[in-house]
Amino acid sequence: MKKKFKKVEPYIWILPSVLLMAVFILVPIVFVFRMALSDVSKAGLIKGFAGLENFRKVTSSSVFAMVLKNTLVWTVAVVGISTLLGFILAILLNNEFKGRKLARAVVVFPWATTLIVQASIWKFIIDTDYGTLNTLLMRLGIIDHAINWTPTAGAYFAWEIACGIFVTIPFVTFTVLSGLQSIDASYYEAAAVDGASYWQKMFQITIPLVRPNLTISTILNIIYVFNSFPIIWTITKGDPANRTDTLVTYLYKLAFYNGKQGQAAAVSVIGFLILLLCASLYMVSVLKKGDE
Repeated sequence: MKKKFKKVEPYIWILPSVLLMAVFILVPIVFVFRMALSDVSKAGLIKGFAGLENFRKVTSSSVFAMVLKNTLVWTVAVVGISTLLGFILAILLNNEFKGRKLARAVVVFPWATTLIVQASIWKFIIDTDYGTLNTLLMRLGIIDHAINWTPTAGAYFAWEIACGIFVTIPFVTFTVLSGLQSIDASYYEAAAVDGASYWQKMFQITIPLVRPNLTISTILNIIYVFNSFPIIWTITKGDPANRTDTLVTYLYKLAFYNGKQGQAAAVSVIGFLILLLCASLYMVSVLKKGDE
């Protein structure tokens, strides 16, 4: 009896987690897929099976192509640049220097603050009439009149990407930093004895040993950034004319502004599949490199 219980015991312990995942993750996913394949009224009532009609309507729109491009640019730029800058910052914070604890506390602050607050601050900074950026530059005598920092939709989108990078860097920094601190100093000592240069140590010791941490931070950031809503919505709400929309803000507008919940569900499914594909390919490529 005890042997049987020991075999079943691990499953009993994980059962609550499995049930929570089923209720709060699997059930909503199934419901979204169902809505995407159904004719849905503006009130959210499912009328009947519509097949791929919602997907056809969404993909045939010129707006969707632009929004999808924005989403890819947004995700690649934020994740790529924040990973690079976060890695460099982690290297710096891993060194011994006076005030290192204070520097680490300052770095974590943007990550500890909610995205809505961060986006609101950035929106205030770049405002043409009363923004702190123009005020600071005029007081320093660098400019003599207020500059419009967002003359085009592209400029607005660039500032949103900058905000996304700013709030993402701390997560990458501390994920990589945890990996750096677990590296045995003897590796570097042995490399120094062999006459290895700084860059040889970096590419032959540091990067390979922190690759698991980089993999975790990159995959999680792809998911978080791809699905990020507050920054875009707080600064521009996807305007003008959907030019700064991403898939998340676009499907929100479809569902709650235009009453097209079936099409919004279709956009959500497309985003889910893209995210699943990208994350899977990245994980497979990293694991293959690790095996080699």
